[in-house]
Amino acid sequence: MNFSDKKVSVKTSIAILAKNGIQVDEEEAAIILDFLYLIAKNHKRSIKDQNPKEKSNCEKMQ
Repeated sequence: MNFSDKKVSVKTSIAILAKNGIQVDEEEAAIILDFLYLIAKNHKRSIKDQNPKEKSNCEKMQ
C-alpha cells in the first residue's frame, strides 16, 4: 500500500518505537505505518457511514 499523504516518516516511526523499547528496521517500520494508516482510513470511513443521529466517541469529545 502506498499512502501519498503520510505525515509520519519511517525514520520518525523507528525513533518513536525505539523510545518504547521496540527495535525495528526500515522495512518493518514501513509495514507498521501502512497498517496504521489503513486502520485510520477505515475508521474515518466508518464514522462517515454512521447514522447522523449516532455520534462516535471521537465526535462527542470535540
